[in-house]
Amino acid sequence: MGDLINLAVDLDERFADDAPSRERIERAGYSLAVDAPAERALAWIDDVFGGAWSSEVSVSSAALAECDGAPVGFAAFDASGLRYCWLRGIAREDGVGIFGPFGIEPAHRGSALGPALLHIALCGLRARGYRRALIPATNERLWAYYERHCGARVVETFDRKDVAARAVRTVVLASGNGTNFQAVIDRVEQGLPLELTALVCNKTQAFACERARIANVPAIVLPWMRSDQTREQYDAVLHRTVAEQSPELVLLLGWMHVLSPAFVEAFAQMLNVHPAFLPLEASKDRVTMPDGMVIPAFRGARAVRDALAAHSGWVGASMHEVTMQTDRGRVLVRKPLRVKTGETEDEVFARLHPIEHTVVASAIWRWLFERDA
Repeated sequence: MGDLINLAVDLDERFADDAPSRERIERAGYSLAVDAPAERALAWIDDVFGGAWSSEVSVSSAALAECDGAPVGFAAFDASGLRYCWLRGIAREDGVGIFGPFGIEPAHRGSALGPALLHIALCGLRARGYRRALIPATNERLWAYYERHCGARVVETFDRKDVAARAVRTVVLASGNGTNFQAVIDRVEQGLPLELTALVCNKTQAFACERARIANVPAIVLPWMRSDQTREQYDAVLHRTVAEQSPELVLLLGWMHVLSPAFVEAFAQMLNVHPAFLPLEASKDRVTMPDGMVIPAFRGARAVRDALAAHSGWVGASMHEVTMQTDRGRVLVRKPLRVKTGETEDEVFARLHPIEHTVVASAIWRWLFERDA
């Protein structure tokens, strides 16, 4: 069996009435809302369960349980517009609705909360006219859970290595120490299907170049010689240099030079890691955090420094698609980080870098799964 499993549930009479499940939740001391999830709940999902789910839940309805005013569990349903490759089969058939993501805070697992939220979400799909629910991209351990609580059965399987079987030609742009570049190198060695064709660096002393040398990745040092080159001339050289590598994907991993519109247009498949918790809606300049605090989006080159200057209680990391508007492309993965009292910028980055590494890897996998769709 593949390592990714699609399950199906027949939405029969078992899912005609969610009142018993609602009552169980209320008797257990939880409050329940079934609606489009609020921004605080989306940030909480990223904080507790990882960074890709919130964007999926944001295009879904969700049954959300709270305890003492804080989210503790959710079950999303009826997502629209998702691009994943495992949604190209049964998910496209008439009468099939998507269930998930689904998560319970660790302290509340093993209670009646999970099965009740699952039942309510499946009832929600039936109420909207679906005849079957698809529970996508799960695994054998979770299959047993869904089989027990809603009679789910396997309908499709995938192997992760088959979904992204061919290594994707990738160019990395970096300007500094290159810790995110190193994280990508490490994950390629562990099976992330990228072919790192080149590192392009605009700083002659950047340690990212040494990382490339050790990993046998060709390094191209391309500083902007301001005394001899106009910005337009440098941008043209940069554009030509990257184009010569024929990349399918360009990763901006600490790249500190604003790219020209021609470059962004030429390399449409380009992802950037940004040290802030960005809003899912590109038009918004403020973002709600897991505790309900609303902070600026902190776009731009000095996001952590700006957050500390504003006495923000939170920072974060996001990986997003690159567009003409700085740090406003579609967010693939994001993760918040609470700032400790009195922390310096260096201390924040010491805790943030490992989060960035995970965010970068998760976002690349998501890009691969969406690309193959």
